[in-house]
Order: sequence, then C-alpha cells, then structure tokens
Amino acid sequence: MGTAILAAVIAWAAWRFHPSTPAFAGRGGRAAAVVAGVVAALAIKLAGNVSGAFSDGQSLEWLATVLAAIAAVVVVARLAARRART
Repeated sequence: MGTAILAAVIAWAAWRFHPSTPAFAGRGGRAAAVVAGVVAALAIKLAGNVSGAFSDGQSLEWLATVLAAIAAVVVVARLAARRART
C-alpha cells in the first residue's frame, strides 16, 4: 500500500513538472500519468521480490520504485505529446 501511495505522489509530481504537460493536461492526462506510475512501481516491486534482487522495505526497492514511476510518466508524456503533434 505504501508503494502505491508513494508512486502516485511521485507520478503526480513528475506529471506536474514534466515539460510536455500541456500536451496531456487535464484530468485524463493526470490520471494516465498516476496510473502508469503506480503500475510501473508495483511491477518493479513484484519483479524485484520474485527475482530476489531486494526484499520489502530495502532502500534499493524504494529507489527502484521511485525511478520506475518517474520513467513511466516520462514515457506517457512523450507518447501524449507525440500524439498531440500529429
């Protein structure tokens, strides 16, 4: 639960400060960014736990989930900006 909340906050902040925000501004863009960030963070957490790379609560897990959430928002923003240009 903590990972999902942290990922949602990080994804919202990344959406807010990303340079392509006007391309997918509004509730739909914000929701897409937050959902993508949460899904990416939970997927990284699951993959790390299954592979044994880290266990719950380790610093590496938190770092990996934060970076995954930010990366997911960047990908969603780039795709939305690309679609807005065409």
